[in-house]
Amino acid sequence: MKYLVTGATGHLGGRVVKHLLDRVPAADLIVSVRDPQRAEDLAALGVEVRQGDFGTGVDFSGADVLLLISTDTGDRVTAHRKAIEAARTAGVSRIAYTSVTDADTSPAGLAADHKATEEAVRATGIPFTFLRNGMYHENYLPTSPTTATGEGRIASASRDDLAEAAAIALTGQGHENKTYELTGPTAWSFTELNNLVGQTHHPVTAAERKAAFEGSGLPPEVATLLVDIEVNIAAGTFDKVHRDLEDLLGRTPKTIEEAVREL
Repeated sequence: MKYLVTGATGHLGGRVVKHLLDRVPAADLIVSVRDPQRAEDLAALGVEVRQGDFGTGVDFSGADVLLLISTDTGDRVTAHRKAIEAARTAGVSRIAYTSVTDADTSPAGLAADHKATEEAVRATGIPFTFLRNGMYHENYLPTSPTTATGEGRIASASRDDLAEAAAIALTGQGHENKTYELTGPTAWSFTELNNLVGQTHHPVTAAERKAAFEGSGLPPEVATLLVDIEVNIAAGTFDKVHRDLEDLLGRTPKTIEEAVREL
C-alpha cells in the first residue's frame, strides 16, 4: 500500500508524515511538495519526494491512498479540483481530505471552499475520508487580549492530535466513505484563555478587529478571513464538541489548558 501526502512540509502535513512513519515503512510513503529541498530529510529516510503544485500539476501515480491537505492560498476550490482530477486520473483508490468542522452546514465563510471540495471528491465516485478539522490550539497561542469573539466558545484541538488522527484514518481499516468531525474535548472562551495566561480579555467590534489586522500589515482578504472566524466564534459556530477525535486516537485529545502549560 502506497500513501501520498500533499503539503508534507507544512505545519500539519509534516506532523502527519511523522505519525505515518511510526506506522508504515518509509518506502511506502510518497510526499508531494512545492519545494523538494525542504523535504531532503524525508528523502534521506527513504520517502519518495515529488515536486508538485496544485496550480501547475501534480503526479499522484502509484498512490493507493491520497491525503489531500487543503491549500491556504489563492483560489482553493479550483486548485483542489485540479488535484482531485489528478487523483482520479492516477487511479487513486481512496482520497482523504482535510476539511473543516460542519463544512456542509456551517455559516462560516471559510466553510464554503471545503464544502465545494468535498462535493468534488464525492463526484469522482472514489471512496473518501473527510477529516473535518476544528481550529488549532496553536492558532491562539500566544493569545491576543483583544478579539471580536465576544463570549463565544470554540472547541479547538491540537494540530498534532489532528495529524495523528489523519495517520490513523489513512492506514487503518473501515474509514472508507466516513466523515469525521474532529474537535477538542472542551469548548473554551477567550476570556477563559486570557485568564489562563494572566491577561484580561478585551472584546472589540468586527470592524475594529479588521482595522487592527490591516494595521499590522495583513492583506485585506486575510484580515477579512480572520475576522470572519472570530465573528463565527462569537455566534457559536465552532462551539460543538464531537467525540470523533477521541475515538480515532483512543484517548482524550489535548485540552487548551494542556497546550497553554506546554507553551
